[in-house]
Amino acid sequence: MFTITPAAPADIPAAATVLAEAFEHDTVMASLTSGSGRPRARLTELFGALMRSGSLHAGRIDLARRDEDGAVLGAAIWELPNRRTSLLQQLAELPTFACALGWRGLRAATRLQSRLAAYRPVEPHWYLAQIGVGAEARGAGVGSALIRSRLQVIDSAGLPAYLESSNERNRALYSRMGFAAIATVTGIPDASPTAMWRAPAVAAPVPV
Repeated sequence: MFTITPAAPADIPAAATVLAEAFEHDTVMASLTSGSGRPRARLTELFGALMRSGSLHAGRIDLARRDEDGAVLGAAIWELPNRRTSLLQQLAELPTFACALGWRGLRAATRLQSRLAAYRPVEPHWYLAQIGVGAEARGAGVGSALIRSRLQVIDSAGLPAYLESSNERNRALYSRMGFAAIATVTGIPDASPTAMWRAPAVAAPVPV
C-alpha cells in the first residue's frame, strides 16, 4: 500500500534516485548520457538538479510513499501553467548539470529542450515533465495513481494537460486517462517520442 504526497526539499535525493532507476534505459535520456560512465549516477545528479532548480519552486512534485516505512516508490514532476523557472535558479545548479552531463551533454540537453518546446501547445496547460517508478513497485499501480491524483486537481481547475512519451506501453496507459496523440517529435537522436494532449475535463451538468 502507498500514499501520494507532495515532495519537500528533503525528499529530492530519494525522488532523484527513483527517477534515475526508471529512466536509465529510456531512449531520450540515453541521448544525453551516451558515451559517459555511471549512467544511473549521472541521471540521479541530473534529476536532483532539475527538481531543485525548477519544479520544486515553479511546479509540483508528487511522490508515492510506501505506507509501511515511507520509502519513495515513484515520483511525478509537473510544470504549472504559465510558470517559468528563474534563470538564477538554473545558474545555481549549472555545476551539477555539467558534472552530470559534461559540456557536450549540456549542449545536447539544450537541443533536446528546444525540440520538445517546439511541440508544446501555446494554450496554458499542466505539463508532465517526468514520471518514474522504482523497479520493486512496477506493476502495482503506482504510476497510474500518481497521474490520477494530479489529474483530479487539473480537472477541478478545468485545465488541459500535456506530455511526451517514448514508450508504447506508457502511451496506452495515458490514452486510457484521456490523453490523445497529437504529433511525433522529430530531430532527437534514436528516439521519436509522441506528444500527447488531454483536453480540459467537461464538468457534469447540474441537475435541475
